[in-house]
Amino acid sequence: MTPAGVAPEALSEFLDAHAIETVVCALPDIWGRLVGKRLTRRSFERTVRGEALNGSVYLFCVDMDMDPQPGYAVTDWARGFQDCRFLPDLSTLRLVPWLERTAFVLCDAANETTGELLDIAPRTLLKRQIARAEAIGLRFKCATELEFFLFDDSFAEAWEKKYDGLRPVSRYRADYHVFQSAMDEGFISAARRQLLEAGVEVEFSKAEWGLGQQEINLRYADTLEMADQHALYKTFMKELAGLAGKSLTFMAKPWFAEVGSSCHIHMSLWSADGTPAGWSDRHPAHLSPRFDHFLGGLTSATADMMVCYAPTVNAYKRLQPDSFAPTAIAVGLDNRTASYRLVGHGPSYRVENRVPGADANPYLALAGMIAAGLVGIEAKMPAPAPYDGNAYLEESFDRVPASLAAATRLFRASGVAKNAFGEAAHTHLVNFFEREVAAYEASVGDWERLRYFERI
Repeated sequence: MTPAGVAPEALSEFLDAHAIETVVCALPDIWGRLVGKRLTRRSFERTVRGEALNGSVYLFCVDMDMDPQPGYAVTDWARGFQDCRFLPDLSTLRLVPWLERTAFVLCDAANETTGELLDIAPRTLLKRQIARAEAIGLRFKCATELEFFLFDDSFAEAWEKKYDGLRPVSRYRADYHVFQSAMDEGFISAARRQLLEAGVEVEFSKAEWGLGQQEINLRYADTLEMADQHALYKTFMKELAGLAGKSLTFMAKPWFAEVGSSCHIHMSLWSADGTPAGWSDRHPAHLSPRFDHFLGGLTSATADMMVCYAPTVNAYKRLQPDSFAPTAIAVGLDNRTASYRLVGHGPSYRVENRVPGADANPYLALAGMIAAGLVGIEAKMPAPAPYDGNAYLEESFDRVPASLAAATRLFRASGVAKNAFGEAAHTHLVNFFEREVAAYEASVGDWERLRYFERI
C-alpha cells in the first residue's frame, strides 16, 4: 500500500517524486460528499504556506441538487453566502493513481475571519467528539463495512434509464461465491489495487447477497482516519466505476424487493496509552465497566442519533424484518438480528452497529456513536443484557424510528444530541433534515400515479 500523509517539510519532495501537477482539495459536506477544487501544484504550495483557499459556506446549506436552502443561521441570501476557508490536512495527502499526475487532500472548513473551525462541518463535529472522549482517557478504533450495487450500465446510461432496468453484474444471488465473483474481478481487483495505491487500506472484497451487490472492506483505524478513508473510498469507487464504463450506488435501498446496502460500523474502546479497554473476565458478556456503560449509552440514545445513522428518506426502507437490517434496539452476542452485535475476543472485542446504511455520512455516524456512548459513561448506564433469540420477533424491544420525519422530530427534541454537538450544529442539522423531509413530502412519484391516476 502507498501510505498517505506528508510532513510539510517533505511536501516538495513528494510532489516532485510523483510529478504532481494537480491537487484535489476537498472537504465533506453534510451529505458526506467530497466537495472542493482542483489546484495547480504552485497554487497548492502557496495554500500550504498560508495563502487562503476559499469556498462558499453554502456548501453546508444545500440539498442534493446543490440548491441553497433557507433556515440556516450560518449564512443565507441576505449575507451573500459568504466564504469559508479550506485548510488542507497534509496527513491525508495521497496519490490518485487513475488520474494523471494528481494528488488528493482532505480539508477542514474554517471561519474566513477568525480561522476557527466551523461548528457545522461534519469533520469538525467528529473531531470534537473524539476530543471529548480523549479528555476522559478514551480512544476508539473503528471500521466501516460498506456495501454497494454494481452495474454494467454506465452512469450516463443509468441516468437515461432513470435508474430503472439496470444490468447488475451478477445474474443470481452470489453471497460469498468465489466463482460468480471471479466474473467481477476485472473491475473489483483493479479497484482493490488502485485503492491501496491511493492509501486506502483494503483488506478484502466479496460478493454480497443482492444481485450485483458487492462489499470491499477496509482495515480498522483510529476514528478520524476511518471516517476519512470511508469518504475517500466512496468517492474513489464511483470515479473508478465511471472511468470503467460502469455504475454503482451506495443507496441504502435502491429497490424495495431487493436487499439493502449497509454500513455496519465496528468500534472498540482503547485507553489513552494504547491498551485495549473493552474486555473483562468479570462481566457475563465480558464487558469492561467503561464498555458496559458506553454500550448502555449507545443503545439508549439510538433514536436520538438516528438521523446520523440513517440520513435519507430512503434509508428507513432498508430497516425491515428478516432482512439482516435491524428493527429492534437490542444487543446480541454475535447475533445479526440485533442492532448492536458484540464480536471479537480480548483486544478485538468490539460492538458492531448494524443500523447505518451505505448512505450514512461517516463523520456524522461516528460522531453520533461516540456522543451516545459518552452519555452512558457519564451516567454509568449499564448496557442491556445480550439477547440470544430472534430480535425481530421480540415485542419487548423498542424499535428504531420508522422514517426520516420521525427520526428528525426525535433529534430536534434530543437534549443528548444538542448537548453533544452544541446548539449551532444541532440547529443546523435539524434544519437540514427537516428540509429533506419537506422536499420528499412535496414530491409525487410513480407509485402514486400508478395507484391513483385512473382508478381513484
